[in-house]
Amino acid sequence: MELRSVLLAALLALGAYNAWQRFESRPLHPPEGIVAPDEPRQGDLTGAAPVHHGRWTLTPRATYDVTARILSREDYRFDPLSDLVPEDLALGWGAMSDNRVLAAFDISQSARFYTWHLRGALPIPRADVISHSANTHVIPADAVVGRELARLRVGQVVHLHGQLVDGVRDDGASVRTSLTRTDSGAGACEIMLVESVY
Repeated sequence: MELRSVLLAALLALGAYNAWQRFESRPLHPPEGIVAPDEPRQGDLTGAAPVHHGRWTLTPRATYDVTARILSREDYRFDPLSDLVPEDLALGWGAMSDNRVLAAFDISQSARFYTWHLRGALPIPRADVISHSANTHVIPADAVVGRELARLRVGQVVHLHGQLVDGVRDDGASVRTSLTRTDSGAGACEIMLVESVY
């Protein structure tokens, strides 16, 4: 009887913990209008030293600062990149941070891609959707940044500062960052070593 009571108490505690986790990670609902108006800022980097990150050697390609609305987020634990990139953020700025525009889309992430599907008519030109949103593979520069990234919620406006990087793993696997906001499809994701989160 005592064992049954202990198991019941453990199950109740686990259920309460899971409910709290869902509450803590629930989406936010920003005010109407464009909440992240500025374009990402990218700067040239020459001669930056490689960064060693676990099994990976990262080559900085550009400085990168982005203030954006989080359209979606996806955590990864078991795919080939998860030791480097524990989560992806689908980010939107300009028109793609506006509730009225986003109401026309269903946005999701899987297999390291960000996708959108229309619920009706396209509210802005397709080229603007592509150039004002991006799937960003975020690499925490340290444990503190990792904890901050893990707490981010859909709907939140976030400022990320860091570098766009290419990476090579010790077994020869490699990844390359996009350096433009106008591409789409495979290879269009920004790979960002995040040094600070606001």
